[in-house]
Amino acid sequence: MQQGKGRGRAKVPPVQSPTSPISPTSPISPTSPISPTSPTTSAWVRRPGPGQVQAGPSQPRPSQSRPSQPRLSQPRASQPRQSQPRLSQPGPSQKARLRPAQPVQAFVRGVRGDGQGYSGRAESKDVQRGGGDASIGRGAMRGKRSVPTDIMLVTRPQNLPTKKGIFGTQVKLRANYFRLLSTTNWTLYQYRVDFAPEEDRTAVRKSLLRNHKEKLGAYIFDGTVLYTSHRLPEKMDLLSKRQFDDEKITITIKFVGDLAKEDHHYLQFFNIIMRKCLEHLKLQLVGRDYYDAETKVVVAQYKLELWPGYFTSIRQHERDILMCAEITHKVMRQDTLLDIWRSCQEHGGNVEKTYYEEVLGSVVLTDYNNNTYRIMDVDFKLTPNNTFKLKSGESVTYKDYYKNKYNKSIQYNNQPMLVAEGKQKTRNLPDQSERLVYLVPELCRATGLTDSMRANFDLMQALATHTRVSPESRIQKLLMFNRRLCSQPNIVKELKEWNLELEDKLVEIPGRVLPTEKIVFRTGSISAGAEADWTREMRNKQLIASKPLKNWILVHTGNLKRDCEDFLKNLTKAAGGMGFNIERPRMFPIADDRSSTYSEALEDLLSKSIPQLVLCIVTTNRSERYSTIKKKCCVDRPVPSQVVIRKNLVKGLSVATKVAIQMNCKLGGVPWCVEVPLSGLMVVGFDVCHDTNMKERDFGATVATLDKNLTRYISAVSPHSNGEELSNDIASHICKFVATYRQYNDNRYPDRIVVYRDGVGEGQVHLVYNHEVKEIRKRLAQLYGSEAAVKMAFIIVNKRVNTRIFYNERNPPCGTVVDDVITSPVKYDFFIVSQHVRQGTVTPTSYSVIDDTVGLDADKMQRLTYKLTHMYYNWSGTVRVPAPCQYAHKLAYLVGQYVHRAPNTHLEDLLYYL
Repeated sequence: MQQGKGRGRAKVPPVQSPTSPISPTSPISPTSPISPTSPTTSAWVRRPGPGQVQAGPSQPRPSQSRPSQPRLSQPRASQPRQSQPRLSQPGPSQKARLRPAQPVQAFVRGVRGDGQGYSGRAESKDVQRGGGDASIGRGAMRGKRSVPTDIMLVTRPQNLPTKKGIFGTQVKLRANYFRLLSTTNWTLYQYRVDFAPEEDRTAVRKSLLRNHKEKLGAYIFDGTVLYTSHRLPEKMDLLSKRQFDDEKITITIKFVGDLAKEDHHYLQFFNIIMRKCLEHLKLQLVGRDYYDAETKVVVAQYKLELWPGYFTSIRQHERDILMCAEITHKVMRQDTLLDIWRSCQEHGGNVEKTYYEEVLGSVVLTDYNNNTYRIMDVDFKLTPNNTFKLKSGESVTYKDYYKNKYNKSIQYNNQPMLVAEGKQKTRNLPDQSERLVYLVPELCRATGLTDSMRANFDLMQALATHTRVSPESRIQKLLMFNRRLCSQPNIVKELKEWNLELEDKLVEIPGRVLPTEKIVFRTGSISAGAEADWTREMRNKQLIASKPLKNWILVHTGNLKRDCEDFLKNLTKAAGGMGFNIERPRMFPIADDRSSTYSEALEDLLSKSIPQLVLCIVTTNRSERYSTIKKKCCVDRPVPSQVVIRKNLVKGLSVATKVAIQMNCKLGGVPWCVEVPLSGLMVVGFDVCHDTNMKERDFGATVATLDKNLTRYISAVSPHSNGEELSNDIASHICKFVATYRQYNDNRYPDRIVVYRDGVGEGQVHLVYNHEVKEIRKRLAQLYGSEAAVKMAFIIVNKRVNTRIFYNERNPPCGTVVDDVITSPVKYDFFIVSQHVRQGTVTPTSYSVIDDTVGLDADKMQRLTYKLTHMYYNWSGTVRVPAPCQYAHKLAYLVGQYVHRAPNTHLEDLLYYL
């Protein structure tokens, strides 16, 4: 699995097993005023990474068992306990209590998708024909799903006869998994390891413990938890000397419990062994992942490095324990954040404002501990020469702290301090300031790509040259990785000690290819084709339903009049060929392209009368202006709106056709459909997006079908803050939709409801089931009269998976279904490859049915899901997820990124967000 961004070393409950030692990794000052715009991450949408295991009532927090000895520690704000260090430098009146730091996943923003001019990269990952999982769109390189360590949640319905379908053409496939041929057959013993004084660097911890290997025998140690196949004493105290400073370190080993082979957490032991094997390959740990810095690709003209790496995860699948292996890449920038600071100084102007906007939300790598952090704010009042107090009470400057702790010399004294989000274990604290830490720009390397970099076509193409790995090349790289694991002497010895062996070939799996769908238009149907793309075939087809566009306005700058006239000719011609009648609009030239000018013009026009649609022509792809237009048209003066960039006005009929289809949809029209032989069906999609204005808030969007052809939609959006349950909002929206469905369908409620839920990490599935599913059923039972009358299926949709499927060393055909071998024995799950990609390796979408009373067998559930991927009207082809799910994503993204408020309900039955 991908999943956000994690693939760290695995942790084994019941021990509270943090991803890194409890001791801090960097100093922090308690005096920074946190900007109100500083982003935070919503707990309910964040995809948990490994090691995020909640301790039960009987499990003490790790810090309770740690000795309270003087040590170098993260400075925190003034608190009554002496163990919490204070900053000696006076600061603002607002003093933030601060906590240690934790690696976080890369900060991912999406981009808009309105009209062809705003065909955004976030959406293009799902709908375009190009890069597959290898393209460098948003999330392509940084969107890797975390490997869960939670107790496996059994979601396979008890009344399900079989999860495997039989419909379609059978094919033989391979996947990026290797089978474990032999495994341990003994009980594992688990121990907790503490260090005093505390040492937070995992490599140093392992080195300190390695000095006692003769006493301990064969063991596996992940930095916090120790595993052995033989029983050690209940408690052991060992003494080691740290090589760096010759300080004596006391190591305390305490027995926690034993794990039988049938225990699910036994598998985490295998993952730890595999990560240890990766260390023997001389790979560099960056955050949670291992990369090969020696084979990095330098893109000198952009000051970027591309580090290749490997992801591995060992889990129990249908019949065997399999290791998933995937080729990954990480973009590393050669600039430090100090370089960015100096660059801002060189350019002059408002240096602090420029720097703040440049680094806010970025993810940085701290080389001294290989952790990644998201920047939340910048404190320009502090420098590395400021002091704080250690737990011992001694005052030390940040500069001296890094020299003493990490042997890092800070050369530049006059640099501001960075505020970053703290460790995972602190993120659920109610006080935001408890979760923040300070970092030194000089010691932070920028990672990932900025928005300006992503907008640079040449740069993206330069990176894509190295990251788009064809199926054939990917297979060869995976087999080469397997050979490296099986031939390196230290790895062979390690695996032999634990009686482990990897098969030397990719696992073979059975699959099925569903038949090509028929795309239905008003005047007939066409085949979706082998590549599931009917763009060319539909040009002379009549749309199923369209409303004449008579009363509409076009707003443009005066210098674009000629381009607008040419575009209108193409638009009218393209629409006419599809049976969509567009009359000439009222054209309103404006003086310039400032956001305020558009806002004033729209207010003036819309205050007098509301047209059917507003079309705004803009000069460039600027977020602020787009946001202004959408706020005015979605909230203040509700009217369907279309935005097109100037450069797309001259691209002929291809762009005009796409814009015409979007405009038709926004008016309530229907371009096409597919045959779905199920009566009384309502399909619901849900997704979520962060609010870029208020990082503690998210917007959840729910979208549902209202007609038998699944072509007409209703939608609702609601804000959500940290700590709030989603169940009430989702349940309320679905109940409202069911009532509306009744109005559209002869006073009948839907016979079946199928919900596709995106935005869920595997560690959150049990919360979704216990709160959302149960609340929806409870509320629907009130409408239907009893819970037994509610026929509903709830499906978790997961696009960000590490699974790759191969067909004869090529990408599998569109419609390929896999529901055996690499699926889970405790889930009702399956994979579908719904889209075709021309470059790179296609990524399947994972579906997990966690609740089901609709009475559809596995074949019908899979076929329905695949059919729905043909129904997204922003693209005349299949997309990666069912259309209601993609619509929900588009709506949540529009509101979270640009509108920041729930749109006016007057638009709720229109696809105004396309």
